[in-house]
Amino acid sequence: AAHVGRAAGRAAAGVSGTPGSRAAPERMRAADILGMAVESLRLHRLRVGLSLLAVGIGATAVVLLTSLGEGAKRYVVEQFASLGTNLVVVLPGRTETSGMGPASFGGATRDLTLDDVEAIRRRAPAVRDVAPFSLGAAEAEYEERTRSVYVVGTTAAYQRLRDLVLAQGSFLPEGDPRRGEAVVVLGSKLKRELFQNERAVGEYVRLAQARFRVIGVLEAKGQSLGVDFDEVALVPVSSGMRLFDQSSLYRIMVQAADEASIPVVVRQVREVLRDRHRAEDFTIVTQDAMLGSFRNIIQALTLALAAIAAVSLAVAGIGIMNVMLVSVSERVHEVGLIKALGGRRREIASLFLVEAILLSGLGAVLGLAAGFLILRVAAAVWTFLPLTPSPLWAGIVLGFSILIGAVFGLIPARRAARLPAAESLRGTR
Repeated sequence: AAHVGRAAGRAAAGVSGTPGSRAAPERMRAADILGMAVESLRLHRLRVGLSLLAVGIGATAVVLLTSLGEGAKRYVVEQFASLGTNLVVVLPGRTETSGMGPASFGGATRDLTLDDVEAIRRRAPAVRDVAPFSLGAAEAEYEERTRSVYVVGTTAAYQRLRDLVLAQGSFLPEGDPRRGEAVVVLGSKLKRELFQNERAVGEYVRLAQARFRVIGVLEAKGQSLGVDFDEVALVPVSSGMRLFDQSSLYRIMVQAADEASIPVVVRQVREVLRDRHRAEDFTIVTQDAMLGSFRNIIQALTLALAAIAAVSLAVAGIGIMNVMLVSVSERVHEVGLIKALGGRRREIASLFLVEAILLSGLGAVLGLAAGFLILRVAAAVWTFLPLTPSPLWAGIVLGFSILIGAVFGLIPARRAARLPAAESLRGTR
């Protein structure tokens, strides 16, 4: 066979000394083994192509899922950065979670009130700023145009806490939060949909059938933790609570002077509210705690998805082992010829092991390239999600793929090395 002749020629090229002399340890060089392995793979293109496809699919799956997890983590971090800095959030009801979901799942819950906000402002000296936060959904109307919006009730301090910038007009007025003037600040997209190219400041809109005078328009800000500031309507907190017949605030947002003072702020806010409520029927969550919880959850999901995707690499390794076992069966004559020319068991095993490692390594490289290309396309489509391949995970995938090839290529390599030379030359095993 042509393949056996080529292999014998490569093996013979590495023989030193006179014909008939015993094989020396350096008889087959690493370059000879590598060349024979590449030649063997080249002669079985279909089989090799299918093996590369199997490994490549596994590598692509791992790099895509891990990049998605890393992108989600970066997205969450960016969202929390846009939320503001050094924030402490007070939720009504007692819960042991550190998330942003409902604060209570049963039992009596005492309201968070504007009096609580004023008490925190007066009695918690470490607090830089505090803003109440109410929330409801309503229809916003101007002339014949109607739009469903979230209505946020708050105070002037909310602009400072959330770093909101005005495009036109002014923000909610300072003063007693109980006054509840009928004024509203519109998000940029909401203004555009209700007023189009007309001037909005000074005009009146209806929110849940109540008239509000537009005093300002926000610059485009986008979403932050599920709240789209481009589509929101901001009203004085008393007006918002009255509009939706609410007795309790949705949240109280508190800002510390700096990161080091956050624990002091938490302690002071807890003492003030516990004294007023005669019980700790509220939950205090820090921005760092929320971010840490989200990071831990996403990290766990990323690792779980990567482990699931890695199973496909293991399955591809089994496929490589089957391919190499078939290769050993087909190349019995070649193995016998190499042994007759002085090839040692270790060199025979190395030949088949290198083939398996080449299969898995090259498949991983192709899979990583495909994954990087898909990520580039996805990043162009979903621009809000920072999708970039992780060099760390790419290295892990490549290393794990090579390890899979070595582990699953070991059995065929050992089998080839144990073939008796005489029986191999006769074509028997």
